[in-house]
Amino acid sequence: MKKISLAVVVLFSLFAVACEKVDDMLTFYIEEEETFTIESYFPVGALVPLTPITVTTNSEETFKNNKTRAELVKDVTLNSLNLTITDPQEENFNFLKKIEIYISSEDKAEVMIAYLDEVPANATTLNLKSTNAALDEFIKRDTYNIRTKAALAKPVSRNITIKADMRFKVTADPI
Repeated sequence: MKKISLAVVVLFSLFAVACEKVDDMLTFYIEEEETFTIESYFPVGALVPLTPITVTTNSEETFKNNKTRAELVKDVTLNSLNLTITDPQEENFNFLKKIEIYISSEDKAEVMIAYLDEVPANATTLNLKSTNAALDEFIKRDTYNIRTKAALAKPVSRNITIKADMRFKVTADPI
């Protein structure tokens, strides 16, 4: 009886490891980098949208390089979104009270993908919280739009350029 129990445990363990390995083989990441500017005249306090940024994807090529196709992609989520001030370099995020990032496309409604409700003091890089929204229909397209809503804690005296590093986790079936 002990041998059967041991055999079942060993088989179950092998099966679990094999499934995890298959999932790893079918998962890859798409990285995008975009910049946006908070203008010096930006209002303080209210959550105000910035001008949307159109992102051109190379998704078909990315899917092909990862041995899949758009129709086989079954799950896309935002893995990480980090913001860094690029100009002026000596600036920190003390001017920012709250930030939200949204994605949309021509025929798909806007979806919040990341946010930060409380900006830490003296931070030079922000790691936003993902909403874990399903993003398959956006990432499969040739283009999508990224829009930022920001609430300032205090006025800014000059334009601030921010780089957004986005990393999307993609799970797909093999070809």
